Amino acid sequence: MNVSELLQTMIKKGISDIHFKAGSPPVIRANGKLVPTGLENFTAKHIEEIAYSLLNNEQKEKFEAEDEIDMSYAVEGVSRFRVNVYRQRGSVALTLRVVPLKIKGFEELNLPIEILKKLAAEPRGLILFTGITGAGKTTSMNALIDYINTTISCKIVTIEDPIEYFHEDKKAFISQREVGADTKSFGKGLKYVLRQDPDVVCIGEMRDFEAISAGITAAETGHLVLSTIHTMDAVQTIDRIVDSYPPHQQHQIRITLSNVIKGIIAQRLLPSIQGDVRLPAIEILIGTSLIRKNIAAGKSAEIYKLMDQGEYYGMCTFEKSLIQLYKEKKITMEDALENTTNPDDFMLKVKGIGGGTK
Repeated sequence: MNVSELLQTMIKKGISDIHFKAGSPPVIRANGKLVPTGLENFTAKHIEEIAYSLLNNEQKEKFEAEDEIDMSYAVEGVSRFRVNVYRQRGSVALTLRVVPLKIKGFEELNLPIEILKKLAAEPRGLILFTGITGAGKTTSMNALIDYINTTISCKIVTIEDPIEYFHEDKKAFISQREVGADTKSFGKGLKYVLRQDPDVVCIGEMRDFEAISAGITAAETGHLVLSTIHTMDAVQTIDRIVDSYPPHQQHQIRITLSNVIKGIIAQRLLPSIQGDVRLPAIEILIGTSLIRKNIAAGKSAEIYKLMDQGEYYGMCTFEKSLIQLYKEKKITMEDALENTTNPDDFMLKVKGIGGGTK
């Protein structure tokens, strides 16, 4: 099977990821679960041939210099793929993830439609999508970009590593810049983005201090900034941003963050009872006046309480989202307990709401 056939098979079989390393058969991820392929072991030479067939000359040079590279790869008319090539135990390894050509909407992704529409209408501030790897945060962020593109006349500039979803101009004018190909780094791209007259700035991922500080600066200067960040929940996201700054700056950044935050959408994907799709459990923080006050004061426990009581503003905790999915018979109790932060509290709340856990 050549590379093109392999990638087309991933699409047909509903595989989201495939992992290769020397001396082992490939392993796939389908519906969130790792599954062995049953194929024969791949040699180091075979995997190196696959990896190098996906890289252009410039990417090969970068990989050979740095021993790892993130990139995108497209099979025309089939799909796009996010590719990470790296070394392990001295040999080449790689992981491929499917990025569908079609950008899905809020309803198709089972996202909270009204609150996301409200956030999309914000003229300035910071909106973050969070979760672990594979939680769907990039997909959700691109759904929001597509909604803005469809409904608002504005200029959108994205800085991504790599570009995963292609956006065509609709009502908005979009410039998509890829780190490595179009700009040297997130920091350099963000340094100059404010001179490109954007209304909306999208940062593919706030993965380090440079990207975090540049993103907050862009939000401070009157732009709407969208990004993803690799954290477990909304409160941890706030702490992660603050902790990325030196101790003597952390008090000031809490105040700055409290002024710019508009919303945090945290996601965890769970298998549905039907088994054919995964559903998001979603935690939502909205930057109300009380939320902002407690961010500035560093009161994480109070922030969580406000989220738990903030349904009027569209806020929700993971526990409430999981209970709702369970009550609607969309997920199993086992999967709900696996994804809740506090299983004992979760069980008590289920019993209080549903009268039992049958």
